[in-house]
Amino acid sequence: MRTSAFEPCIPTRATKVPTSHSWLHEIKHDGYRLIVRSDGKRVRLFTRSGFDWSDRYPLITEAALRIGRPRLSWMVRPFCWMLMESQNFDGLHSSRKHNDEVQLYAFDILVTHGDDLRRLPLTMRKTNLARLLARRVDGIFISDFERGEIGPELFRHACLMGLEGLVSKLDDQPYQPGRPPNWVKINNPASSCRG
Repeated sequence: MRTSAFEPCIPTRATKVPTSHSWLHEIKHDGYRLIVRSDGKRVRLFTRSGFDWSDRYPLITEAALRIGRPRLSWMVRPFCWMLMESQNFDGLHSSRKHNDEVQLYAFDILVTHGDDLRRLPLTMRKTNLARLLARRVDGIFISDFERGEIGPELFRHACLMGLEGLVSKLDDQPYQPGRPPNWVKINNPASSCRG
């Protein structure tokens, strides 16, 4: 069944990493993006197309329940660590035999305690997310970021490590659904990334 309260923000493809100090850079992990919604008693996981995948990833659902905050929505990317701790999209996508091992990287928060945070600048949303996850919950990681001029070097190292690439975001922008110019992805040319 398709349903979701939020239209996703989808990164715009770019060929060059922004270098201004106002850009934040995150490793683009290979996998799906989900919106996690919690009412404190129940957690639901939605794909960007609005499909409910709550039953597909039990570790993520259980981890989000342990946070125990009411009326919460955040953006995450599930990932499956496989051999030698490298990411494995095929392990995530093509077989459900690893679904109970899938964990997530949280990279944005949209609602907390019923307060809509989408109009806040990205830096304030990330601060709220860090507060929410200050006590690490097994199965949930915060997506680290770097600021500004280091972007091209970070991208180079992501490519050397065989990762999918980078996502760069303007730090003072609100959450915008669709494909805004303030959220760009730069893919590793050697990666078999899917989006």
